[in-house]
Amino acid sequence: MANVKLIGGRPSPYVNRVEIALKVKSIDYEFLQEKFGSKSELLLKSNPIHKKMPVLIHEDKPICESLIIVEYIDEVWTSGPSILPSDPYDRAIARFWGAYIDDKWFPLLRKLRDAKGKEEKLAALNQTVEGLVLLEEVFAKTCKGKDFFGGDHMGYIDIALGSFLGWLKATEKLADVKLLDETKIPGLVRWAERFCSAAEVKDVIPETEELLEFARMFLLKPQAPSPN
Repeated sequence: MANVKLIGGRPSPYVNRVEIALKVKSIDYEFLQEKFGSKSELLLKSNPIHKKMPVLIHEDKPICESLIIVEYIDEVWTSGPSILPSDPYDRAIARFWGAYIDDKWFPLLRKLRDAKGKEEKLAALNQTVEGLVLLEEVFAKTCKGKDFFGGDHMGYIDIALGSFLGWLKATEKLADVKLLDETKIPGLVRWAERFCSAAEVKDVIPETEELLEFARMFLLKPQAPSPN
């Protein structure tokens, strides 16, 4: 049996997506929990460049960066369902939207979570919703009338976006806004319900209350006033 370990922490959506990919492929793995606010010697040794999780260790070889790890899992374990499309063009499109989600959309969600003041919050909300409307269009084009971006089963875009659903729901609570709005993104709302109820996901993405508690403890601490 392949020796597979995952260095990570439950609140991290990037770690969540690697776990989901491992479960899609039915791979047994050991989860090595990192403590938030500190970095283990194994993490620093395994990812000396970025010094961050997740890191997949397969046969004592580390692989870093969540979407790269997802692709690695798909290429190494070919017996399970394919995560990336087989067609080269479709595969390139999936990678494009995976990069968009990480580089463009999720930073907007974080901006909304951290927004101060009514105008800043409204601007961040509008941008975040615009991104979701765009992804609704992508879903309509790529799902081909099926349940997931990947068709009959969850694929690369599903895992890339779905891993952020826990923090999306937590942000709705923190910012007192509605993002999964069926009047604006009906396809994505139904997709999110299917994704979160899938066996590969249910025990991976933390419950909203757990993420809210984490945010209050580590992400939303009030800054000390500046000295006069």
